[in-house]
Amino acid sequence: MQNDTNKKMCFPTKFEAILDRIATIDPVGYDKSRNYVDGAVSYLSPYISRGVISTKFVYQKLLKRGFHTSPILKFIQELAWRDYWQQVWIAKGNAINQDLEHKQTPVVTNGISINLANANTGIKVIDTSINRFYKTGYLHNHLRMYIASIACNIGQNHWQHPAKWMYYHLLDADWASNALSWQWVAGANRNKKYYANQENINNFCYSNQKDTFLDVSYDDFENLAIPQVLIPSELLELKTPLPEPNPIIINKELPTHIYNFYNLDPLWKKELPANRILLLEPSHFEEYPVSKKTIDFIIGLSKNIENIQLFVGEFNELKSLYNLENSYYKEHPLNNHYQGIEDQRDWLFSVKGFFPSFFAFWKKCKKEITF
Repeated sequence: MQNDTNKKMCFPTKFEAILDRIATIDPVGYDKSRNYVDGAVSYLSPYISRGVISTKFVYQKLLKRGFHTSPILKFIQELAWRDYWQQVWIAKGNAINQDLEHKQTPVVTNGISINLANANTGIKVIDTSINRFYKTGYLHNHLRMYIASIACNIGQNHWQHPAKWMYYHLLDADWASNALSWQWVAGANRNKKYYANQENINNFCYSNQKDTFLDVSYDDFENLAIPQVLIPSELLELKTPLPEPNPIIINKELPTHIYNFYNLDPLWKKELPANRILLLEPSHFEEYPVSKKTIDFIIGLSKNIENIQLFVGEFNELKSLYNLENSYYKEHPLNNHYQGIEDQRDWLFSVKGFFPSFFAFWKKCKKEITF
């Protein structure tokens, strides 16, 4: 099982391999095993985050495989979580970059605990997972929550900088899902914090470590002093190694389709002749930096799009340099400065708008599921 898990943490970029992965996911097993580090999770998040596939696309493929909705309801719900965070981002915009509902408290640093970033917390599962994370660009969701809880609720780091650190290394970096999940753990967008003790980690990660700073009962967390190992903190310098800019060739008789960090859909307008441009804006990556591994990943994914050209620069530069008049792009909260014709993204359900909780959103979504 562990070897299979390690294999799935490698993320091929060819579209055929991605389709093969969709064809082998186990949405029934997901319900019972998802919280375990070797559970039946899909390993599709990097492709969904990069807009190669949508939550709707995955759902439709599962229905075509013959699954009934009742046994896979938990998996459908997990897909809906991703859409929910996106709807919050659309509604709230840049407000998600700050404490959304409640001020995180207590906070002693706006940095990240050095020993957390250096995988030296003394919690063996956490340290091993962070080291692996740097190599693979992937973390199981439960491990993300453990790490966020250690950073925010034990180390009393404000969530924002550690969230940016995690986003930087994630192949599935999605700012809405990442930032709002960190706030969820830190109690900044709900009325309580998320804690996990050593017993919980041992259970879901198959470890048996004891006598750590997490080896306490849940009643003890509220008054727990910051462990010495988590006190030193730093502000990391996170920079995106963008490729060197190169000129591109535009056929002015054709429309231009703009792809970016959040839209690498090889099926989007595939049948239409067009200039296809992967736009990497330095201003975007200045605000939301990512690693070289992530940049290499998106460039690899872009090769599924026929005749795509890479433009490193701002949208306005692209438009003025090449006198673009007939541009198409997909809706996204970070594309509001684009000019042209906006196509809508595919969503799992028709439910739109802001809901104060996921389960208020999910209640509406469930009405669209055929049981």
